[in-house]
Amino acid sequence: MKSLSPYLIKFSGLKEGIHLFNYELGNKFFKNFDYYDFLDAKLFAKLELEKQSTLLNLKFSFNGEIEVQCDVSMESFNLDLETEHAVVVKFKDDIISTDDKVIFMPAGSHSIDVSHLIYESIILAVPQKKVHPGIENGSLKSEIVEKLEALKPKKNFKEKTDPRWDKLKDLL
Repeated sequence: MKSLSPYLIKFSGLKEGIHLFNYELGNKFFKNFDYYDFLDAKLFAKLELEKQSTLLNLKFSFNGEIEVQCDVSMESFNLDLETEHAVVVKFKDDIISTDDKVIFMPAGSHSIDVSHLIYESIILAVPQKKVHPGIENGSLKSEIVEKLEALKPKKNFKEKTDPRWDKLKDLL
């Protein structure tokens, strides 16, 4: 993955204090990472970078909507997305962080590419199972949903247990 220039922040030229960066994210951004699960994306990212003498505090906030396919009915729908993510960047040589909230960079670094941090934050904010709101409230009419309802088991099969075990359960 090559560096995406709008997301490359040259912090060496910034004064100490808080600096704001705003980004509009669409499908093109996710295609740069070979991610094609979104049918469409209209997201806004706000980065608040606080520069201190020995570290950087990065606070990301994301909001917008993505168009995805329902995992049950395969119907597309818009999913509202709103999340925040914070990262601390420290400057030390030859240290690898095991914490996802702390990033170590070489002491002579003068810029940071935040595109991958933005990408990871958004992907992790998307629910693992995406269900159309019409399925949850019963208003979606679709061939697939009707077929799933038709194939649903009619009777509630409850396992019969041995009465001897039931007597033992009563002892508890």
